[in-house]
Amino acid sequence: MSIEIKVPVLGESVSEATIAKIYKNAGESIAADEILVELETDKVTLEVNAPASGAITEIKFSEGDNVTVGQILAIMKEGESGSEKVAESTPIAQTENSTPDTSSSHLSPAPNRIINENNLDQNSINGTGKDGRITKEDALNAVNNQQSNNVATTASKPVERVRMSKLRQIVATRLKESQNTAAILTTFNEVDMTNVMALRSEYKDQFVKKHDVKLGFMSFFVKAAIAALKDIPAVNAEIEGTDIVYKNYYDIGVAVGSPQGLVVPVLRDADKLSIAGTESGILDLALKARDGKLSVPDLTGATFTISNGGVYGSLMSTPIINPPQSGILGMHKIQERPMVVDGEIRIRPMMYLALSYDHRIIDGKEAVTFLVKIKELIEDPRRLLLDI
Repeated sequence: MSIEIKVPVLGESVSEATIAKIYKNAGESIAADEILVELETDKVTLEVNAPASGAITEIKFSEGDNVTVGQILAIMKEGESGSEKVAESTPIAQTENSTPDTSSSHLSPAPNRIINENNLDQNSINGTGKDGRITKEDALNAVNNQQSNNVATTASKPVERVRMSKLRQIVATRLKESQNTAAILTTFNEVDMTNVMALRSEYKDQFVKKHDVKLGFMSFFVKAAIAALKDIPAVNAEIEGTDIVYKNYYDIGVAVGSPQGLVVPVLRDADKLSIAGTESGILDLALKARDGKLSVPDLTGATFTISNGGVYGSLMSTPIINPPQSGILGMHKIQERPMVVDGEIRIRPMMYLALSYDHRIIDGKEAVTFLVKIKELIEDPRRLLLDI
């Protein structure tokens, strides 16, 4: 029985992916649940596995091609063993006796796209594929040759031209869409980290011993943000058409670095977690990001986001909202500064905070009040325990 293997659902508001790697060729055997194709979106890399054991009879796309949800990636025959490559894994095959034809109508999608995007003369490209067909590698080699080994000179200065990854292209597009759609404003404040640092220093060893996870600052900010979201529900809402949807749950996106770039996995029902549970949840998400094991559900559905640019040394920034959310909190580097305390100048560990918000739904007064609430709770962390 023939089985169509299709592009699965990719996640919230994601309809397109790039084929990062193909693990099987036409004619090869494949076992049930064995990986066939690896897809890459702007949020996650995911695997498409065989639904049954059998043989791959046709591969519809090439590595580097863009595909959409529901498109057929490959066709397999269940229960059969593969022989040596019985079919060329290109959408359009030629017979052995046919004359090599490198017209665009006979190119597979990947080399055709590369040739068109780089304005190459396909007649000058030496095809190394079956029957002289131009492969993706042939097209890429032609691009490199055209660019003189990928290095050009502008005004006698050396430059290097590198094509943006699919991840970076989509991230760039979506961030620009966020700026074009939302009325983004940013309000700033600063927080004295003295008390929360003292609390952490006093109990960090006991905390690790009991909970087997380090006590960091992010858990305090997550808890403070949730308290502020409960006071100012507009920051936890989103716009749908002409409606405002107020969310009575708190799934907090926490921006973390990964080999593919910055990702924002989601800490589910964070309001129900203890400080230890919050730290454990954040650590689990960070490890999954590092190991490339984040799934689509891990990266979708956040109601509010926290980003800590301070770990990279950022002193001040204006974070961009991750739509359809209406707000994002930016944490920054802790730096000692002279501050006036009780009429005296003292050196205090200070952090700048930034709240970017969608002014279509959140008023300036609400944004400032939200940030002040976080400041008050961090400066006196006992209030987090007392819920005041």
